[in-house]
Amino acid sequence: MTPPAAAASASLPRHPTQEVLDQAGRRGPFHYGDRVQVTDSKGRQHTFVLDPRGYFQSVRGSFHHREVVGLEEGSVIVTATGHELLLLRPLLADYVLSMPRGAQVVYAKDAAQVVALGDIFPGARVLEAGVGSGALTMSLLRAVGPQGHVLSVERREDFAAIAASNVDSWFGGHHPAWELRTGDFADVVAAHVTPATADRVVLDMLAPWENTEAVATALVPGGVLVTYVATVTQLSRTVEALRHSGLFTEPVSWESMVRTWNVDGLAVRPDHRMVAHTGFLVSARRLAAGNRPLTRKRPPARGAYDEGGYWVAQDIGERTSTDKKVRRVLRDARARQPLDATPVQPGAAGDDDVHGAEPPSRHCLSSRPVPDPHGAGA
Repeated sequence: MTPPAAAASASLPRHPTQEVLDQAGRRGPFHYGDRVQVTDSKGRQHTFVLDPRGYFQSVRGSFHHREVVGLEEGSVIVTATGHELLLLRPLLADYVLSMPRGAQVVYAKDAAQVVALGDIFPGARVLEAGVGSGALTMSLLRAVGPQGHVLSVERREDFAAIAASNVDSWFGGHHPAWELRTGDFADVVAAHVTPATADRVVLDMLAPWENTEAVATALVPGGVLVTYVATVTQLSRTVEALRHSGLFTEPVSWESMVRTWNVDGLAVRPDHRMVAHTGFLVSARRLAAGNRPLTRKRPPARGAYDEGGYWVAQDIGERTSTDKKVRRVLRDARARQPLDATPVQPGAAGDDDVHGAEPPSRHCLSSRPVPDPHGAGA
């Protein structure tokens, strides 16, 4: 028996974005519009989009883009200077390193841990706070698929615009499972999220401990919270806030370090460089209403925090981008964004014209209908 979803997809015309989302744009020979990654014999990489009038230049040689069209992925070409160049489509991890960035990104080693240990499953309803440049958002959208829903909240409008451009550029257009809003996380949850509808919540923000109540309101019983923080002070405060709330299981915190190895015959040794600390991950699960966490068997440590207002980016060493750099990155990102762009919607209550509507079935996370950019009314 043909599943209803398969029957519907067979009978309805496909939008070009869906072709890309279904990976059709990442298979077969190269064609115009494909993103190509060129690697030379020393491992230096360059990424560009094939254009009918394009011309690639590097210290290892040059060629017209039309010479690449029709070649199979994984082809090696020899330039006029005699150098070999490998042609591949970039992986998502490669794209994150080459895309315009207005804010620090969550790199592949941490994004993979969020998706795997946070159990981001196909069809999941995910609430994300702190979009930044959109790196983690792309991993979340891949995991939930077109039938899921990712509601991303970003406090800064310029960062939200950069993230929308980067995500749209990777997927070839607006991802049908993505909703992007600007504003304060707690305000967006109160205005746009039906209580106990989020399967997973992912936080990447300066002070996640301030949003414990909002997270607990949004999560379903048993739902998973994953928080990414950069410093030890943030880690300690976040874990203690989750414990003291009495709304979550005992938090688990960890970091991951990646070290490659050099293997050449019998000469096997670790490389001299490694990807060490980038951030800490904290995970906890929502308890059912009216329940308390299990009693801890060890005495609590002394508290070290007061309610002083010293928790700002400069105090914990968070690197910030200048306004000039953000404007430049935004121009670069928008130049690459496809026409089928993701709308950046306001997140404050009362900013929308639609109020009190029932949540649509495919967006159970949101309490308001999300406009379909491919629909008849778009």
